[in-house]
Amino acid sequence: MGAKLGGKVAGADDDLTEAHEINVTPFIDVMLVLLIIFMVAAPLATVDLGVELPASTATPPPRPDKPVFITVKPDLSLAIGEDIVPRATLSSALDTATSGKKGDPVYLRADKSVPYGDLMDVMNLLRNAGYLKIALVGLDARN
Repeated sequence: MGAKLGGKVAGADDDLTEAHEINVTPFIDVMLVLLIIFMVAAPLATVDLGVELPASTATPPPRPDKPVFITVKPDLSLAIGEDIVPRATLSSALDTATSGKKGDPVYLRADKSVPYGDLMDVMNLLRNAGYLKIALVGLDARN
């Protein structure tokens, strides 16, 4: 309820009179806060969509003179170039293959049948070894 603080009315006491109007300002404030919350939360709700990624048709960047390829085979074994490398020695084998240049890109290729989680494990191994420039290799779909 509200009170009118207007001027004196003839024959009225000094008591405050009640105003029979609804104050909608707090209601509007609550609605705006809820609107902002839903606007922020709505894009986050679409994360669990099934996605089938298409092949890339972009023009590939130029290749370096001696690229370092890491291959994840279907049996989840790793190879640098043509040499099979155990996961425990991946960091030291990469240092040897890149001559210690951790700023150069490392090309990661994996078989289609390799699960995404296992590919992410290999990427985490590379990141922990200090190789932050990881390029994923795929087939060229341009025709």
